[in-house]
Amino acid sequence: MKQVNVHEAKSQLSKLLEEVEGGERVIIARAGEPVAVLSPYRTAVRKRKLGLFAGEATISPDFDELPADIAAAFGQPQP
Repeated sequence: MKQVNVHEAKSQLSKLLEEVEGGERVIIARAGEPVAVLSPYRTAVRKRKLGLFAGEATISPDFDELPADIAAAFGQPQP
């Protein structure tokens, strides 16, 4: 793990970010004392459990049919 001071981190930020993208972690220190760590950003991935709500909801057979007044409001021909 590489350690740099705040001044160097400010002046070399682009270079440090390239190193972090490569997988390296960088410690930023102030007066020799570690203050922060630059590390690659990774999104947390949770596994989804399929079928969790199976059988909990139903869809009406006429789900795709619009009532006549709403169809008319959208300019659709009435059945």
